This record gives sequence, C-alpha cells and structure tokens, in this order.
Amino acid sequence: MRQGGETGRVVELAASDVLTKEVLGWKGLHLFHFSGSSCSQKLRIYLNFKGIAPSLHPVNLVKHENETDWYMGINPRGLVPTLIDEGKVIIESNDIITYLEAKFPSPTLIPEGQRDKVGALLNFEDRLHMDLRALTMRFFVPAAIVQRSDAQLAQYHAAGSGQVRGSADDHKADEMAFWRDMKEHNGVPETRTRAAVEAFRAAFDDHEVALARRPYLLGETLSVLDIAWYVYANRLRGAGYPLARLHPRVGAWFAKLDQNKMLRREVAQPLPLQMVSAGLRLVHRAKGKHIQTYLS
Repeated sequence: MRQGGETGRVVELAASDVLTKEVLGWKGLHLFHFSGSSCSQKLRIYLNFKGIAPSLHPVNLVKHENETDWYMGINPRGLVPTLIDEGKVIIESNDIITYLEAKFPSPTLIPEGQRDKVGALLNFEDRLHMDLRALTMRFFVPAAIVQRSDAQLAQYHAAGSGQVRGSADDHKADEMAFWRDMKEHNGVPETRTRAAVEAFRAAFDDHEVALARRPYLLGETLSVLDIAWYVYANRLRGAGYPLARLHPRVGAWFAKLDQNKMLRREVAQPLPLQMVSAGLRLVHRAKGKHIQTYLS
C-alpha cells in the first residue's frame, strides 16, 4: 500500500490502466484483500466500523496470486487491497478509505473539521509502510518464505499495464528495488532494519505525547488513525517490539483497542504462522539480533 503521492487525489484507475476488462462491468462493491496484509487488515476493520459489507475476494500473497496477469490487470502495482465499486477501480488502502468516507459519511471515522489533518497523518503512516514490511520480513516471517526468484520478478515486471491514471507508474520500480535488495542481501539489510526500527520508535514517541492529552490519537473518539496505528502496533508487537515498556501510554491504548473483537479478529494470525514467528524470534534472540537489539 502506497499513496499516489498527489495530495487530495484518490487513486482511481483509468479504463486504460485496467487490462482485466471484465471488472469494469461489475456491479456492486467488491474488495480484493489478503488476511495477513496490514493494509487489508486496516481496511477490513474500517469497513466493520462503518457497517459496509462488500463482496470479498481473497488474494493469497503467499501463493503470489497478486502477481498473476489477471490480478495485475486490475491493480497494476500488484498490491492489496483493491476496491471495485460499480466498475470503478480504486487502489491504495488510504485512498479507498477516503473514497468510502465520502460515499458513506455516517458513522464518521474522521473527526469534524480534521479531514486535512487526518489526510496528512495518514500520508505519514503510509510512508512507513515499507519500514513495516522490512521489519515484518526480518522478525515476523522468515525471509526464505517471501523471497522472490528472478523468474517471479520478471513476471511481476511484465504483468499489468504499468500505468496509473493513464500515465506511466514508477511504483513498480520501488517494489522491484525492495525485492532485489532482499535477494542481494538474503534478507532485509542491517541498515534498512535499523532505520525502520528508529522510524517507528520516533512515531510511537509522538503518539505517547498525544495520548497524554486524550484517550485516542485524535481526540475523545476512535478514528481511522487509531485503526491504522492499531494494525501497525499489532504487527510490531508480533515482531518482538516492546511497545508497553517503551511507550506505556501507547501500550495501554493498544490494550484497550485490542479488547474490541472488530479489531482483534481482523489481525488474528493462524496458529502455524504464530508458531513460525515465535520460532523466528527465538532464532534471532539466540544470535543476539532480535528487534530490541536495535533499540539500545
């Protein structure tokens, strides 16, 4: 999930961007998603609170279903989630939320008078997505599971229209660079790992200050920003980040949100993944390279 980089513009695809033409004639609301994707989790939680129930279409990232010609004909970046609404194709989770908030204004998850502020804060959250991916693939799932072969990278490069809003899209180059970096270093490099940990620590420090003044990140009620950061906090805790110890107010905020089944069920991990993640943390701890090593 990456924003389009153009403030105020939702990433709605032009018909020429979409090679899987059949979806342009679809009726109703459809969501392509993956259970373990942080962006998909954020959007599903948002939909739960809004009471919006699209037709769900799972896309298995582990099996690289997001890199098939059919799916990349819908989303030329090969990412989830993707929303189709009466034949309109919208990509990027924050843009989908912006689109749906305008279409379904009640109940609101953006505080009155704070739309621009929320947009800026979601853009900041979005810029940390590659950092979250790096830490996920360093401390949450083994690199060998997610590595891309040369053939898979070639397939990804060739699939899709390569354009968004009718213009050439450079996002694929960012994706390719990430996976090639993973391949070259046989995992997430040390420099990227340290930078990602430091970026999240700084962000949580800011939230610690905000939560000293109010129960939620933007005020007295839960907002889409709380949803976004709940998902991030949950993933980082799963990677071994000591949230409650370093940021006690954030830890208490997370614990309160985690009691809500509408949030918790969307981030729940299957038992096999829980076991793999726990084993990976033990391996890193034995090597002295667990996530807390980068916090000293």
